[in-house]
Amino acid sequence: MFFDWLTGLFSQDIAIDLGTANTLVYVKDRGIVVNEPSVVVINKETDEIVAIGVEAKKMYGKVPKGMEAIRPMKDGVISDFEVTRLMIRHFIEQAFERKSFIRPRMMICVPSGITSVEKKAVIESGEQSGARNPVKLIEEPMAAAIGAGLPIAEAVGNMVVDIGGGTTDVAVISMSGVVCSKSIRVAGDELDESIIHHLRHKYCLAIGPNAAELIKIKIGSAYPVSNTEETMNVTGIDLASGTPRQLTLTDGEVREALSDPVQNIVEAIRDTIEKTPPELVSDIVERGITMTGGGAMLRGLATLVTKSVKIPARVSPDPLLCVVLGTAKTLGDAQLQKKVVIN
Repeated sequence: MFFDWLTGLFSQDIAIDLGTANTLVYVKDRGIVVNEPSVVVINKETDEIVAIGVEAKKMYGKVPKGMEAIRPMKDGVISDFEVTRLMIRHFIEQAFERKSFIRPRMMICVPSGITSVEKKAVIESGEQSGARNPVKLIEEPMAAAIGAGLPIAEAVGNMVVDIGGGTTDVAVISMSGVVCSKSIRVAGDELDESIIHHLRHKYCLAIGPNAAELIKIKIGSAYPVSNTEETMNVTGIDLASGTPRQLTLTDGEVREALSDPVQNIVEAIRDTIEKTPPELVSDIVERGITMTGGGAMLRGLATLVTKSVKIPARVSPDPLLCVVLGTAKTLGDAQLQKKVVIN
């Protein structure tokens, strides 16, 4: 008991948004201290880490023979346990700017559709990276709702749509509990893949994921946002000749390329609304849908959702930070933990 008290006195709580695209680390009393891509570059011959985070993202798709750029998170869950453990450990050491620290309390957010096996992998990864036992888990839509400032404890319907890199989580929350939810493995990565697929099949042009992401950010949209056509020059490899080729894409064409995954997200929202009790639907119509995560920043998506489900949708002021901020708030509130921690 004394050791636990002493450890708690000197340790610092850590909240982690372990995302497919980015990992964010929040340290108690310091705020967000890490916000880096979930990418690791490894020397395959020596198994040594070459780069993690921002530097690794710069190398993605460009590494020479003998090295491998790995994204250890896939669809919001761990696809490579050992690399994930090393990545978390690196980010913790980066947060504390030293290689030795008192084992911190840790909470990690996970998709609402995660399996028991995947939960165990996340917990073990956190524990083996240096956290105190037990590592606690919170579902992403609940964390996002808390981080967005929604009144989850009240007897009213709150609807949150969290669109990350690997998953889209939709949930209706009331009285600190999830009334109904749906998680689909369609999100930011799927949007990028749709752009890659479109260029490959329509123009026989091959581009990488970084280029696809840039196209999505610059001229991608789910619904027309301007009367003026936007264009972007794209360079890739001609699959017929094997030589570089450039073409000009329009925002309308990119919107068409994104239509299938965007429609899947809209359908997930519609399906969740259909399962929601009428009294809570009435609250949601009045209060609107809150959208969080990087995918929510796709231009025109909130407008498309509003028109499709007939409920006002808005993007949270800090969509990229909601999950980690909600996780941190929960870790610092023992009473809230009793209601929302899932393990």
